[in-house]
Amino acid sequence: MNMWNKLFKKKIKLVTHDGTFHVDDLFSAALLSMYMEHMDENFKIIRSRNQKVIDNADYVFDVGGVYNPDINRFDHHQLNGAGNRENGIAYSSFGLVWKHFGLILCGGDKDAWEHVDNKIVAPIDASDNGIDIVESKIKNITPYTAGQVFKIFTPTWRERNLSGDEVFQNEVKNIIRVLKREIKVALDESLARKLILTDYNNSKNKKIVEMTGVGYSRGLYQDTLSRLPEPIYVVFKSEHHDVWKIEAIKKSPETFDSRQPFPENWRGSMGDDSKLSKISGVADATFCHRNGFLATAKTREGAIKLAQIALES
Repeated sequence: MNMWNKLFKKKIKLVTHDGTFHVDDLFSAALLSMYMEHMDENFKIIRSRNQKVIDNADYVFDVGGVYNPDINRFDHHQLNGAGNRENGIAYSSFGLVWKHFGLILCGGDKDAWEHVDNKIVAPIDASDNGIDIVESKIKNITPYTAGQVFKIFTPTWRERNLSGDEVFQNEVKNIIRVLKREIKVALDESLARKLILTDYNNSKNKKIVEMTGVGYSRGLYQDTLSRLPEPIYVVFKSEHHDVWKIEAIKKSPETFDSRQPFPENWRGSMGDDSKLSKISGVADATFCHRNGFLATAKTREGAIKLAQIALES
């Protein structure tokens, strides 16, 4: 849109409640701001409980007592709430706004949308609705959540000189940075999962998967491949060292235990003159972790040979 046309375009009014702000209205405001930017709209955030202001708003969230996406109303405080997720967590305003606009901001990528939903949105929904999703194992000690990071800027009783509205607007800007980054990370991880699955599908031996990409986090490829029944080892070129790595796949995403660790007599070997090359018969084998989940070789061929020998041992 032409800058001058946008300048004179009507401002979309986003309305939420005034007074003490909470994590869900902060994140809802940030998400709707991102959506407005995506749609190239002029907009302003108004904090008020005045019914006339609410009635004249284009979008209303966390106030008003109405959930109706057809008229852009996203409150959850009405008597019957605004529905629950399949896992039983009731929606807060953030979850409702994410439900209707999050996928657009994720470029239609459902995997990325679900990742952000599970990581950030659902926990905030749970917290705002008084649902405990974690249990403290140590008295008086609880996790420090992302929501608390932003909620801490609420003016205290000794900061009456601070404008709650000004603090709210500043925190919304900070949260926008966080949400944009989380979406970026989720999109890149979603693409990585697809590429890892492509490598799996292209592997002749589904027990030994060779990854063609580099730079994926260990948690990402382990989580992806451990959800499949066949993979035992994954082989890939190290991003930081001139070696090829062979890693044992975990039994499941929830455990650190490997499906088939490397043989015990391999473990603890390191260096060019390591016993691993002699024991395994692979001349360029250089290392095997003492816990048996990782081994290395100087060449791709050596790494694959190590995996094959370990598989048959």
